[in-house]
Amino acid sequence: QVHLEESGGGLVQAGGSLKLSCAASGFAFISYPMGWFRQARGKEREFVAAITGSDSDTYYTDSVKGRFTISRDNAREMVYLQMNNLTPEDTAVYYCAVVRRDKITWRSAWTNWDQGTQVTVSS
Repeated sequence: QVHLEESGGGLVQAGGSLKLSCAASGFAFISYPMGWFRQARGKEREFVAAITGSDSDTYYTDSVKGRFTISRDNAREMVYLQMNNLTPEDTAVYYCAVVRRDKITWRSAWTNWDQGTQVTVSS
């Protein structure tokens, strides 16, 4: 059974940093690309970042390029999202996901949308 558990969210001032973690279990972790999505209140859910399996190629939505870094530890079955230079526009619930490529973007193949971790950036 696939299980993803996010942690690391919190309240931070603009310009600050947070590192999100996602513990994965229940599937062949190294074989799957992983990613992060976020949803701000009143807005649609959006793709943030993805990382492929063994090659660890990374992909980002334009608004976070140069500020966010996705990484993974295949031995520990963990995915991370290092977020630097945060702005109030980054305020959202962040979700870890098993992802799949869909043309030029990434979509969730499996996520627990009832969980996530809240990131709040104050101005």
